[in-house]
Amino acid sequence: MHKALELLPEASVPVTLFTRHSLREIVAGQGLAGYDLQLTEQGRDLAHEWGAYLIKNTDRLIQHCISSPIQRCIDTAALMIEGADQVTPALNTHSIEIVEQGLLVEPGSFVLDIQQAAPYFKQQGALGFINSFVNNTLPGMKNPIMGVMDVLELIYSTHPQNCRGLSLAVSHDTIIAAIVAIISGHTQISQADWPQMMEGLFVWFEGEDFDHSKLKWIWRGELKELSIQQFQAQQANIS
Repeated sequence: MHKALELLPEASVPVTLFTRHSLREIVAGQGLAGYDLQLTEQGRDLAHEWGAYLIKNTDRLIQHCISSPIQRCIDTAALMIEGADQVTPALNTHSIEIVEQGLLVEPGSFVLDIQQAAPYFKQQGALGFINSFVNNTLPGMKNPIMGVMDVLELIYSTHPQNCRGLSLAVSHDTIIAAIVAIISGHTQISQADWPQMMEGLFVWFEGEDFDHSKLKWIWRGELKELSIQQFQAQQANIS
């Protein structure tokens, strides 16, 4: 994540940090982590310190914040803002918008019919399920580009507009793993590609409106870009 900071645009360009929640309690298994798992003390400290570090080293303010309704995501957002406040008191937002429509909850962003999709998740585990989703081979799921577009439109609509703006979007590993794979044009991901806790990607948009914008993102020290219009056009090819 430190490498990503070096690639950010100048502070006059607003960006969104789309991040996984911080360190949580660990459970055995390969499926979805329970919604009741909370941040560890180390995870709470990490979120707090990362929030402070971001503000101190990017010359930005947290102007907007959205989160999955799961408590560990809300707590991550709150602690990051609390850390940011230690650097620039009272200038950061203290409002966390809880996104209830499922776009930031795993794997709700991508599901049309949970009754059809759920058995495959249990059979394949999180990694196998996301690989199947990326390749559009699962019943009950959205077209992968449509699923990603829904989340990108949410990010665009909550993107900060002001100079020095930073928005937080706190979500889960499955959501971020799928989005990074699809916008990168990958059809297979491995465990090494899986987002770590508190790992995320910086995104911003260039253009006058979403449909005609260029998405730019930084993931694991690499800056990439994608035409939204061309991305949407690919959807027909995998329907």
